[in-house]
Amino acid sequence: MSNVLDKTNLHELSIAPKISTHDEKLYECTKCGIFFHRDSVESATEINPHENLGEVRAVEDKPNNDSIKVDERGTCNVHFIDEHHGKVDGINTEYDASKFKQILENYSKLTEPNQLFECLPSNLRPPSDDEGSDGKSHDPQSNGLGKTDYTVPTIIPPTVLPVLHDLAQQMVKAGHQQELFKTYRDIRRAVLAQSLEKLGVERHSKYDVERMNQDVFEAKIMNWIHYIRISVKLLFAAEKEICHQILDGVEPFRDQSFAEITTISFGMLLSFGYAIAISRRSPEKVFVILDMYEIMIELQPEFELIFGSKPCTEMKEDALNLTKLLAQTVKETIADFEVAIEMDATETVVMDGSVHALTSYVARYVKFLFDYEPTLRQLFQEFNSNDPDTKLKSVMTGIMRALRNNLDGKSRQFEDAALTQLFLMNNVYYIVRNFRREEAKNFLGDDLVQTHRRIVQQHAKQYQTISWNKILQCITVQSSKSGLIKNESIKKTLVKEKFKTFNSQFEELHQRQCQWSVSDVELRESLRLAIAEVLLPAYGSFLKRFGPMIESGKNSQKYIRFTPEDLERMLNDFFQGKNLDVSPKR
Repeated sequence: MSNVLDKTNLHELSIAPKISTHDEKLYECTKCGIFFHRDSVESATEINPHENLGEVRAVEDKPNNDSIKVDERGTCNVHFIDEHHGKVDGINTEYDASKFKQILENYSKLTEPNQLFECLPSNLRPPSDDEGSDGKSHDPQSNGLGKTDYTVPTIIPPTVLPVLHDLAQQMVKAGHQQELFKTYRDIRRAVLAQSLEKLGVERHSKYDVERMNQDVFEAKIMNWIHYIRISVKLLFAAEKEICHQILDGVEPFRDQSFAEITTISFGMLLSFGYAIAISRRSPEKVFVILDMYEIMIELQPEFELIFGSKPCTEMKEDALNLTKLLAQTVKETIADFEVAIEMDATETVVMDGSVHALTSYVARYVKFLFDYEPTLRQLFQEFNSNDPDTKLKSVMTGIMRALRNNLDGKSRQFEDAALTQLFLMNNVYYIVRNFRREEAKNFLGDDLVQTHRRIVQQHAKQYQTISWNKILQCITVQSSKSGLIKNESIKKTLVKEKFKTFNSQFEELHQRQCQWSVSDVELRESLRLAIAEVLLPAYGSFLKRFGPMIESGKNSQKYIRFTPEDLERMLNDFFQGKNLDVSPKR
């Protein structure tokens, strides 16, 4: 390489003013920061000018204490001549590295939460600018209005990116990739961590999670869902964008830089998910864990896109593993729930035979699961890809079976067999009533719903048999072998006894069963109707046939205490859960 610049190139130089009257030949290349003699590159000496035309010192031709002010800059076309930079590469790169670091630091500022919220779809923003501005208590609201797409935030001004790219290219040409890599990684990694901290991201261990009460636990998960959505769709996406622009053309280092910038922050985000997944399970946690699973499924395309390069493989696999672990946790929690139902040892006796607290709890739990039907189908596909629907219905069938088994055990606490059947009827019907809607049938399968309807009918019939068969026998006169009882005296005595027994048993049933409860109006009315359809015709027929025999004698009201209308009115008192007067009102 020639030691002297070709004179044909000198006219192309836009040279800064001479910087010293002591040396007419010393000039500065103001793009690359090199001071050189017009006649010889050999004597070029690097001088690091301060920002904004600050103070410079001449090292060779000037005394060490001689300060020189540069008050105007020119553009050195020779900057691009290989001979020039080939000679002074070692010197030039030091300036490029310093300038690269300085510019990157100046323009690398943390991204404020409010700036990130503005980049979200309207339905995912905080309720107001004031609420959740620190990112620590945001609960996304779905208002269905406004934009529905995400806008990647500007984290470094677009005009600065080409400058950084040019400086990076100069460092690469000089073989200083490692310095470039370290500088870029350290600055951007720190800023990303600061942005996440300002947003509200925290590191929690399994033990931290297990010490949280349910309200705090759920709030932390809702925040985490918000944070990971913002981090992946906005912050990491923006980080990858600027990384690709600044380090364009340096692919191996570019992808490795991005991986090392994001790996700690992404790991901290995932660590909370892992802490939740491996913490102590409880049925109440399953719904927020399903929410976590949903966001991980939602973000899978972004994981593939943002972490698609080889250096990011581990992060992508960590995200996939967390998704699978959350699915496994949900599956095991639901299995635990089934066992907990069957083993529930609550000794609370429902004296009126109404719906037990366990039944209402299970019904609410399953109804909440309805809302996650698509998610659950996808989740069970992780374990049974051939037929997730069958697996889901099997799980729901197991829960219902566990509940019935437990209720059977609880029903044995009742001394009255009729109340046992009423209790079981009430509780199974409560489940059926909550499963009427079409979504429930799709979720559970119509067979399961129909099976429980039949179980309700069976318990209702058994109740009627136990409660009313005996009293119906009182108003039935068995004929003798010859047909009718011929002795009128015996016949009258028998009829009187039957009326007395009927009165006594009906009053006892009324007194007791008006305190029992069938809270569902439809079920209560259908049960009363079923009783009336058997009792009233039988009593009316008996009264019509034998009433005149009793009425013709003394004290007929002692035996005939009720008319069919009285019985019908008193049947309306049954299953009200109240203490009522049993006397007929005439």
